[in-house]
Amino acid sequence: MDDRQFRTAMGKFATGVTVIATEVEGDIHGMTANAFMSVSLDPKLVVVSIGEKAKILNKIKESKIFSVNILSEDQQELSMIFAGQLQKEVTFDRLDGKPVLSGAVAQIACEVSAEHMEGDHTLFIGRVTDIHLEDAEPLIFYSGKYRSLVKEQPVTV
Repeated sequence: MDDRQFRTAMGKFATGVTVIATEVEGDIHGMTANAFMSVSLDPKLVVVSIGEKAKILNKIKESKIFSVNILSEDQQELSMIFAGQLQKEVTFDRLDGKPVLSGAVAQIACEVSAEHMEGDHTLFIGRVTDIHLEDAEPLIFYSGKYRSLVKEQPVTV
């Protein structure tokens, strides 16, 4: 299989959209990512996958902290900003001292507990130190396009 076919196949898995953020010497850095998952309930662990060419990679290695911001359906612009598609100033809030995005469905503050290089990515295991939740619908990404959830309709028989 070629790279395009592999990428297309992986795009068939509907995901939420996150912004991973970290801070080094007072400078906040962020990146849009959908390679995120929970790993463990006890202890509470998550994993993010960061490509070797991503600017944020060495920032997370240096800071040993990151946040995962699961974007709401009205935050597509933030996704595009942190994917490098738009230029706009962004203001961050704080959760357990880590930078987070206001209005995200979930803000997850983490400390790096381990990192593993696999292929052309580094997997950062994060120990969750705090969580903040909002009552909002998530932004979805499927087959190269942004989507939103459709409200569930009752089934009549």
